[in-house]
Amino acid sequence: MRGLGPFLRDAWLLARPYFAHSDERWAARGLLAAIVVLNLALVGMSVVLNFWNRAFYNALQDKDWQGFMDLLFLYRIDKDGFMPGFCVVAGLFIVVSVYRTYLNQWLRINWRRWMTEQLLASWLADRAYYRISLEAGAGNKVGTDNPDQRIAEDLSNFVSDSLALSLDLLSNVVTLFSFLGILWGLSGPMVILGFNIPGYMVWAALIYSVIGTWVTHLVGRPLAALNFRQQRVEADFRFSLVRLRENVEGIALYGGEAEERHGLADRFAALAANWWQIMRRTKMLNALTAGYSQVAIIFPIVVAAPRYFAGTMTLGDLTQTADAFGQVQGAMSWFVGAYSSLASWRATVERLATFQGAIARARAGEGGLHQATGADFGLAGATLELPGGQKLVENAELDLRPGQSVILSGRSGSGKSTLFRALAGIWPFGTGEVRRGTGSSLFLPQRPYLPLGTLRHAVTYPGGIAHHDDASVHAALHDVGLDHLLPRLDEEDAWAQRLSGGEQQRLAVARALLARPDWLFLDEATASLDPAAEAALYGLLRERLPDTTIVSIAHRPEVAAYHDRHVVLERPTDGPGHFVDSRAG
Repeated sequence: MRGLGPFLRDAWLLARPYFAHSDERWAARGLLAAIVVLNLALVGMSVVLNFWNRAFYNALQDKDWQGFMDLLFLYRIDKDGFMPGFCVVAGLFIVVSVYRTYLNQWLRINWRRWMTEQLLASWLADRAYYRISLEAGAGNKVGTDNPDQRIAEDLSNFVSDSLALSLDLLSNVVTLFSFLGILWGLSGPMVILGFNIPGYMVWAALIYSVIGTWVTHLVGRPLAALNFRQQRVEADFRFSLVRLRENVEGIALYGGEAEERHGLADRFAALAANWWQIMRRTKMLNALTAGYSQVAIIFPIVVAAPRYFAGTMTLGDLTQTADAFGQVQGAMSWFVGAYSSLASWRATVERLATFQGAIARARAGEGGLHQATGADFGLAGATLELPGGQKLVENAELDLRPGQSVILSGRSGSGKSTLFRALAGIWPFGTGEVRRGTGSSLFLPQRPYLPLGTLRHAVTYPGGIAHHDDASVHAALHDVGLDHLLPRLDEEDAWAQRLSGGEQQRLAVARALLARPDWLFLDEATASLDPAAEAALYGLLRERLPDTTIVSIAHRPEVAAYHDRHVVLERPTDGPGHFVDSRAG
């Protein structure tokens, strides 16, 4: 965990944009101001109740029945002035408390929505999400692990904790200054070891709070790092469960239940081990804070008792002094009571700040590949590397010309798919120039992505449902052999789990028929089909998309017949590869 200064700066940088630069900043400021006013109103009512407390207990001591009833229900006017009844103050307190919570929740959801929109936009912009996933896969987890949790859970915690802690701190500061003068006036002087100490109750509260704060910090300091780790191991465990749910068929076919159970047990063991550390540290902290709070109940009575028994203060004065002491001491000890929340909030700020840093680095495009636009796709003096620095090709030249369909082959792991990623403009690791052709392009990976929603949404992705009428969607599915899915077009389902690998690849080809791109790249996008079906789909693409340049990664000879040119990526096991060009067929 970093020092206090950088942490506070990160918290400020996270919180400030919504109130300073967003389109709804004035509404946000208005809501915040209203919440602050309501919090101050509650502090004001606490001051009123402090004086009411003195009048009420004095009425009890004097056996003043009328005064007792007036102070309980309506109001009382005497030599000390106007004093509202308890029912009046309590009624106002309820109304203010209800609307303080309501406005707080209103601000929280608006603030969280805005921050979520901003963080999602930043994460998705310039394909930062993709580079972050590559860095996480390469073993770099500083700010890159579990982005879903950081966006969904950490943002929510940041907003709620920031509001709760800041408003609580403000209320305690106002409470401190509101009751400080009251306690000073009620305390009077006391002679200790020959020294006359004015306002001695104030000094007693200060000493008590400083000692409690110092000891609390010593005991609770490790909690911030433990909470930071807990958020990560919780997210790792949840992610593993999601992965299992998304790959149920593959796990079932492999009979991998025991291995999955072992992996989940290991991740939960890490979660539980860290939780036990938090429990032990929290137990120590709770023992301290509970003892501190219990002593604080009787401490002011004990300290003020000599003056009460000496007859210099009434019972009402004693209870008012005890209440004022409790308010002052509680405000001075805010750090003690809020320590666990502060530790959790600090861990949340650290995770969000490191995540934003990872996004900024990803969007800065630290890779050396230069993106250029031309009439064709290709490489010029390009070196493609893996995230760890291993070179796939070095100073490579490749030209993919419009109208000339190309099939690319090579041994598994040689870097063919990485070449396609570079041509798509999403691969950041390497140097040299990547040239991208003008016109529209569509890349079909071996495992198609199927978004959540209806089957119609999946077929038309990413163009959108509104861009394709029923007739064209029906025709595309019919052409690729998915007629049996037509009645389910507007049905929502987990289509990535519902459709077979071959059906998913047929659906991806239907997308290409709908999109009609100028360039179509297929990375073994029909490999799950039998050779006859694969050849039929390539024939369909050449027939329906005569003006589309097709570039394929494939191995079957039947596919080569539908291409004009054959490029082989030859790469030894111990060094970078090179391209060998030949005719297809």
